[in-house]
Amino acid sequence: MPAPASEDPFGEPWQYTLSLPNDPRAVTICRRTLRLILTLHGLPHLAEVAELVATELVANAVQHTKGPAAIRLRWVAPVLRIGVWDTDPRPPAAPALAATPNPPLESGRGLTLVEECTDKWGWYSLGAATQLPRTNGKFVWCELARTA
Repeated sequence: MPAPASEDPFGEPWQYTLSLPNDPRAVTICRRTLRLILTLHGLPHLAEVAELVATELVANAVQHTKGPAAIRLRWVAPVLRIGVWDTDPRPPAAPALAATPNPPLESGRGLTLVEECTDKWGWYSLGAATQLPRTNGKFVWCELARTA
């Protein structure tokens, strides 16, 4: 018999979706909102890594598209799934696999960072069956386990 929600420190599954304008300030708003949600749900230990990968995904959506975006956080114990929708249906740029690091490079490493910091990640094109604000574009997602 499952424990009542009041006895389960990780509670019932939940989901939040935040619509974002195509505005660089959306990245900061998203990061702070994500930290607040995770803290209030008793998952502050996931906040640092979640903020890092969410920042990369939202920044990509804001920088590389002209339309709005959305972030969706979904918790089903023990996994936090972070997904970002944007209006561009093209696949995200594959992580660069350079033989030698290039420290002066300030962009192009976001998905490599997402790949290295999460348990898994991926993307898919959106069709008509979606709960997000639009039905076009793509959805890039990643997962973090409770023990991250």
